[in-house]
Amino acid sequence: MRDIHTHILPGIDDGSRDLYDSMEMAAMAADSGTTTIIATPHCNIPGVYDNYFGKEYAELFRKTARELEHNHIPVKLLPGMEVYSTFELPRLLAEGKIITLNKTRYLLMEFDFQEDPDFADMILKKMWETKAIPVIAHAERYEFVQDDPEIVYRWQEKGYAVQVNKGSFMGRFGRDAQNTAFELLDHNLITAIASDAHSPYQRTPWMQDVYQALLEDYPPDYLDVLFTANPGRICMGQEVIRFRRIAFEDTYQF
Repeated sequence: MRDIHTHILPGIDDGSRDLYDSMEMAAMAADSGTTTIIATPHCNIPGVYDNYFGKEYAELFRKTARELEHNHIPVKLLPGMEVYSTFELPRLLAEGKIITLNKTRYLLMEFDFQEDPDFADMILKKMWETKAIPVIAHAERYEFVQDDPEIVYRWQEKGYAVQVNKGSFMGRFGRDAQNTAFELLDHNLITAIASDAHSPYQRTPWMQDVYQALLEDYPPDYLDVLFTANPGRICMGQEVIRFRRIAFEDTYQF
């Protein structure tokens, strides 16, 4: 498996507190079958985290990668950010203050959980026009997606990618997020499932639990695309696999 959304860099946001936590997270990920992790600290959250790309990020990333190697943890660490969406995002990308996932065209973007969907569509379009490919982080957690999950189909049609948190399937973020995660899964609207890991104790990078749970109801070939193939394609900057849309009304016919 490959995990494109983690807060594994130590002491930079609300994720890993220190290198010890980071190593515990990486070892846990490796034990659960994850071979590649993208470090995606929060970036551009006004008044909370700036974390723009620069010397501090580069040094912290290299330090963490060296520690992984020193501890013989078989996980490849790649650079990235989870970027909070504001009007300034296109300018910040042009100025090199934010980086894409492994420096590909894919950009992990998050929104306020009560965001206006019109603003979300507008900024996603602007980022697409810069040649970035938006990857919408934890799409199932936004109220406007919970209210109208078909918006995700429109995103997929435009070429965007959609990431869902593994914890949402287990009820970690409430019933609405859980229901929406399964709706998106049932309608072929997820590009990648990731951990959004924050620590080795809660919201961990252990992916096997949800993978095994989903195997009870979903084909392994389908899940392997979401846990491994598509995340790997994103890491390499390649086109992702997309599935035929299943219309929402098809699910509710009696």
